[in-house]
Amino acid sequence: MNNKVMNDSTLNKSTLNNSVLNIRTINNPIISRLKTLAGALAFASFSITTIAGDNNDVDTKLKSVINSEHRSEKNAARDDFRNPAETLQFFGIRPEMTVVEIWPGGGWYTEILAPYLKDKGKYIAANFDPDAGVKYYNRRLKEFEDTFVANEDIYGDIVTTVFNPPAKTEVAKAGTADLVLTFRNVHNWYIRGDKESVVESFKGFYKALKPGGILGVVEHRLPKGMSQEENKRSGYMREDLVIEWAKQAGFVLVAESSINANEKDTADHPKGVWTLPPSLRLGDENKDKYMAIGESDRMTLKFAKPAEK
Repeated sequence: MNNKVMNDSTLNKSTLNNSVLNIRTINNPIISRLKTLAGALAFASFSITTIAGDNNDVDTKLKSVINSEHRSEKNAARDDFRNPAETLQFFGIRPEMTVVEIWPGGGWYTEILAPYLKDKGKYIAANFDPDAGVKYYNRRLKEFEDTFVANEDIYGDIVTTVFNPPAKTEVAKAGTADLVLTFRNVHNWYIRGDKESVVESFKGFYKALKPGGILGVVEHRLPKGMSQEENKRSGYMREDLVIEWAKQAGFVLVAESSINANEKDTADHPKGVWTLPPSLRLGDENKDKYMAIGESDRMTLKFAKPAEK
């Protein structure tokens, strides 16, 4: 599991501690324009000197929540593919943060994020638009309300906002969030509204973040040599395009990780990413083949909103 961090003389190593993963530095001239990347990464818990394999530094509270009995067996069974502890640590989460999760869906990450932030931080669910007229949205919203919002003892006081790009992108009050997270959502915005919808989404996240705040993106990855337009409805996104569109919104890419990579995934399946588990859209047809591949190959990208000069 390799990470790449942007190389810059303003990087303050003392603010980037407790990594569990190996890192390779790469050059990016954009970073040099930041007055201080240390400010931009004030929330990170990531080191450029720690070698791979040491999991002892993973946040004790985070590990405790992930291993808690309140999580459903079905969700916990996917930890090996989704790597929640390593992924959230890579994004620099801390229990005192204000964290916005975009479109939490069935609440796979909500089971972890809300209890983790309950005592000292704030969890904001930027959820589906109830006025969109989409039955799936309304069903998910009710499930989310019944499962999470109504169980304050476990999940705390969850704040909900509405996110429906490109028109409704105010996921939190401007400049109040420490961390915005989106897991496997970018393809939905692209399918529904092309590049504009994705860029407007990123602009909304940028506005919500404090100066120095972090945007964490996990998304199904389309190989660079494949056409994004021809694979528009596949559920996969080209990493270079996601990075480019985030930069257009003002973000700076500060790190990328292979935590959620899967080299077995060729991204050329009959039913797109939903051919693979857990969806298995083809049913029993070639099921063993797709189970052997596992869940999708995913990019894991960490962006920063530059600190104010």
